[in-house]
Amino acid sequence: MKIFVITHKEFKLHTKDADLYQPMLVGAAIGNKGDSSYIRDNSGDNISSKNGSYCELTGIYWIWKNSKEDIVGIDHYRRYFVEKKSKFKQRYLTSEDIERCFKKYDIILPTRETEIYNHKSAKEFFIENHGKEVWNSTREIICRLVPEYVEDFDWFANQKTGYCYNMMICNKKIFDDYCDWLFKILGELEKETDLTKYSDYNKRMYGFVSERLVNVWIHNKDLRVKEYPVYFDDGRSLVTKIKDKLKNSF
Repeated sequence: MKIFVITHKEFKLHTKDADLYQPMLVGAAIGNKGDSSYIRDNSGDNISSKNGSYCELTGIYWIWKNSKEDIVGIDHYRRYFVEKKSKFKQRYLTSEDIERCFKKYDIILPTRETEIYNHKSAKEFFIENHGKEVWNSTREIICRLVPEYVEDFDWFANQKTGYCYNMMICNKKIFDDYCDWLFKILGELEKETDLTKYSDYNKRMYGFVSERLVNVWIHNKDLRVKEYPVYFDDGRSLVTKIKDKLKNSF
């Protein structure tokens, strides 16, 4: 079992469970640098050079193609699954938490945030922020490659909440099945999309699309989902957080 903590730079990991949490540097092929202990996404079968548009997906691809762990998970250097949110000290998930969870559930995903799309539908929010061309192309590709998912895509289009951050924990077989499906769609989308037309922000397009597609895939598979909250680690120490909290109280 391994939770890969994806990063594009060196960072401080606020858990001492090195047996479970493994930092992974993405974009290593394009010059991103991290600590020597980090796994790098430019080894083995990889798409590290595409990190500018695929974001954390270059790490996810590496895990799909190279990891032999029986259970795999994705955290980020600033976002972690936690047992429950706390104002100060967080309790990151342990291997015992995960094993206990999988006696009843198939996959761990982030708690759905009710305001993540600003009260708009998933389709409206995506088109407003990323344009309608890619949304329409994605649907057309699904119709062509995996038509059994079209109803799920159209269902998600009208949802006002969803799973975000490209974070999950599951057994490797489920993970591999998801990645095989996801990268097949994204590979076709990449052929049909001219990223030079987009801002630097929207050049990360395939990362944005994949955040939506996990909802489509989960809905179709009807998996037993356990939601855990995601803690955003801004890098401040516990002492600093307490001081800031006290300062803001007066």
